[in-house]
Amino acid sequence: MAQIVKTDSDEIVILTRREYDALMARLGDDDAEDRMSARLALEARGEPLYPAWLAEKMMSGISAVRAARHRAGLTQSQAAARAGIGQGYFNAIENGRKRGSAGTIRAIAAALDVEPGWLRDEREPAAPLRKRR
Repeated sequence: MAQIVKTDSDEIVILTRREYDALMARLGDDDAEDRMSARLALEARGEPLYPAWLAEKMMSGISAVRAARHRAGLTQSQAAARAGIGQGYFNAIENGRKRGSAGTIRAIAAALDVEPGWLRDEREPAAPLRKRR
């Protein structure tokens, strides 16, 4: 919701990104219209909206868990301890070898101070290595 802050000489209007994009789209800004359309499409499908720092890392191939862990400034061991899981299991989730239960993903998200939906990974886990006979 828009907020108006009065200063000694002026009034400053504070808008959310959504309100700003809607205003700019109405004024003919194509980029703002594209952002609004993308946001509405994601919301209609129930998909999470990622912050720019995370979206950039994910688009470059870095897992959401790894990007969030790096942003939190934690090692895998530290993040795993905060989430209450083993470092090996954390590593497997971070590297896409395991998905982790919903509860585990919530614990990791809390440990990294991010939304659990940001860590959801739609990729199939990597196939297990087969032992040679």
